[in-house]
Amino acid sequence: MSATATGLIAPHGGSLVDLMVPAVEREAVKASATKVVECSDRNACDVELLVVGGFSPLRGFMHQADYDSVVATNRTTSGLLFGLPIVFDTADATIGLGDRLLLTYRGQDLAVFTVESKWEPDKAKEAQGCYGTTSIEHPAVKMIATERGRFYLGGTVQGLALPSRVFPCKTPAEVRANLPEGQDVVAFQCRNPIHRAHYELFTRALDASNVSSAGVVLVHPTCGPTQDDDIAGEVRFQTYERLAAEVNNPRIRWAYLPYSMHMAGPREALQHMIIRKNYGCTHFIIGRDMAGCKSSLSGNDFYGPYQAQDFARDNAPELGMETVPSLNLVYTEEEGYVTAEHAEGRGLHVKKLSGTQFRQMLRGGEEIPEWFAFRSVVEVLRAGS
Repeated sequence: MSATATGLIAPHGGSLVDLMVPAVEREAVKASATKVVECSDRNACDVELLVVGGFSPLRGFMHQADYDSVVATNRTTSGLLFGLPIVFDTADATIGLGDRLLLTYRGQDLAVFTVESKWEPDKAKEAQGCYGTTSIEHPAVKMIATERGRFYLGGTVQGLALPSRVFPCKTPAEVRANLPEGQDVVAFQCRNPIHRAHYELFTRALDASNVSSAGVVLVHPTCGPTQDDDIAGEVRFQTYERLAAEVNNPRIRWAYLPYSMHMAGPREALQHMIIRKNYGCTHFIIGRDMAGCKSSLSGNDFYGPYQAQDFARDNAPELGMETVPSLNLVYTEEEGYVTAEHAEGRGLHVKKLSGTQFRQMLRGGEEIPEWFAFRSVVEVLRAGS
């Protein structure tokens, strides 16, 4: 068991960061800002996770030395594991060292960011190091090439407020306060609406041989920006809320993560594990091709089917965590959900429905089989489409 006998697993780097400025000091901190900068959706997610400690032990955006080190080795200059660099981008050439930026987002004042470093990144090198490719067909390569500004900034962050979102995101401290001490906590990451296979997957993970009998699962989907064709975070969130209201299982905890997906395969798997460690998780469910993506031209996968799984497993001991391999579940006419290996060995009849077919059926108003999706979830998706 990775949790200590008397408490929860320690955060990454040893302590949980909290960058929120005390209420009585916020006006003075805000008044000290020299420029105002509006955050993108992705920037706002990163600011929030920095402020609440989701990126512990970081106390701000990475400087160039740590950025270069993480790109090249998935470690900071101090040797600490990190899957992807955390940087703030801008196209504004007038921003200089020492500037104190008031970071705003959709009418809110989020934080004051002291610019302590500024550089022009080699984005091709970043793409190759983080995503294993420089192809613009990879969504994150396209993102850093076409969405991110010319300059990256590093420096400390002082939080003023958290973004007001449709989906309320509990902080690591709030999640930890609701976890059983001394027990395993299994994290389930997903960027899609919840379906029956997901539910079967994370509830069965509690029966894994390396999970304690009194352990719990933290269902912790990302609700920030992701691939262009994914269902919006606000709608994904509602599917989890509807199911959470229907399911009475004391071994399930529900929360939402304001994280911006990069679809970075192995590197993203490591990043997700580190974040979930900060939220108090000792175990991480990782499936085949986690956070993977395909070429928009050839349809070929950018990563091997077990590449993320192997990378996460190899780095888990250093984090004091364990991975729980995702079961390859299929639905059969005879026995319901079973592993693919079991179905093949017994010659069972497997029923399949692809994501593309599912979306077409939703748009066409066709009946969605209940073995694939909960009826209440389908209602949310139809209303949001």
